[in-house]
Amino acid sequence: MAQTPEASDFTAVQERAAAATQAEHPNETPSQPARLLPFAGNPREPMPKGLPFRLTDYLDLVDFTGRLIREGKRGAIPEHLPSILQRLAIDPKQWGYLTTQFESPFKGLVGGAHNLKQACQQLGYRRTLGMGACRTLLA
Repeated sequence: MAQTPEASDFTAVQERAAAATQAEHPNETPSQPARLLPFAGNPREPMPKGLPFRLTDYLDLVDFTGRLIREGKRGAIPEHLPSILQRLAIDPKQWGYLTTQFESPFKGLVGGAHNLKQACQQLGYRRTLGMGACRTLLA
């Protein structure tokens, strides 16, 4: 039995967690495994196809449920372990800001510093706009 949900082999949570740790924008559909139903975000009209919540909500739900199971039982998450967002190195404050105010700090391209520089060079831009926001919020 795995010690954490993200270490549990052959599960959707393991696949989603692995994809999220490698993605620049984990909540977005392209960063999640294609063979799994995507997250569509909060319910709305018209509702796109997918699970009606975000990846972080899913991870929190898995973590919370694992902590409800009594210590010593299969599937229990020990109390001493940090939350799943902490284990995946996702800052909850930055994550909350990014998922609710994404367009505010970013006025153009978005990505890691290296990718942003490379994209600006390919597009023929003289300056790399938004580098500060990308370094601060996506590091």
